[in-house]
Amino acid sequence: MRTLICGSMAFDTIMVFHDRFKNHILPEQIHVLNVSFLVPDMRREFGGCAGNIAYNLNMLGGAPVIMATVGDDYAAYEERLQGLGIGQEHIRKVAGSYTAQAFITTDLDDNQITAFHPGAMNSAHDNKVADAAGIKLGIVAPDGRQGMLDHARQFHEAGIPFIFDPGQGMPMFSGVELQNFVELADYVAVNDYEAEMLQERTGRKLEVLAKEVKALVVTLGAKGSRIYAGGQVIEIPPAKPHAIMDPTGCGDAYRAGLMFGMLKGYDWGSAGRLAGLLGSIKIASRGGQNHRFDFDEIADRFRAEFGYAL
Repeated sequence: MRTLICGSMAFDTIMVFHDRFKNHILPEQIHVLNVSFLVPDMRREFGGCAGNIAYNLNMLGGAPVIMATVGDDYAAYEERLQGLGIGQEHIRKVAGSYTAQAFITTDLDDNQITAFHPGAMNSAHDNKVADAAGIKLGIVAPDGRQGMLDHARQFHEAGIPFIFDPGQGMPMFSGVELQNFVELADYVAVNDYEAEMLQERTGRKLEVLAKEVKALVVTLGAKGSRIYAGGQVIEIPPAKPHAIMDPTGCGDAYRAGLMFGMLKGYDWGSAGRLAGLLGSIKIASRGGQNHRFDFDEIADRFRAEFGYAL
């Protein structure tokens, strides 16, 4: 079943500074900050919320369709998606722009200094949900501001159920706009920090917001997740990772598992466990798209982790 993934496509350039920022940034001179860091280690990863979600859904055996905007430097990502067999018919190239990208420098204390260039992402609103046929479920993940507003409205008008996933895009919206997203959406997915921000900005408790959607999902990192659905609060236990390497993309992996479970008609407890399992697999590798699995492997790990079969 085809799922429409509206969100960002991005390159992540990750650099490691073999020292501590605090040793080179003088607090009393912060008003004239001018520092340079030697970064011997650097890697470039394929990322973006839409790319990460689609990557995980595809490995599960789903049929993700990405709707995003990219720039003139997209060729390497395009070749990758072709190799994976992920549809690109709704990825629009914006001439004269760069694909969105983050430049992340990490020190030995795991502090990070990040610069993010949205690039072509700012043209996300040029894509229209109605242009994609045969869609059974969608998601509005972090993207250009106008694109997120438009795509939520377009999903709702088309009668296509969708998840509102504000993620790092939440600061772009007022409380009124966030409330409107909730009213348009069928489902909402946030992490624990975003859940607090959502309550603060809308002035409404999660229990109240949950009554306006079929399910409101809150991920809790190593503590698992919590799903508000049908007047109940379903506690989802965490899956045990084989290693903890890098949280980048774990939330996207979770959302892919959640969407797959919803399409398969799993109960919320099973869908949440599957989602958490994908997040635990992702965290054991660096980058958002370097882990590998197939559905049979997931089914075996699910049985071993939770004591019953999917």
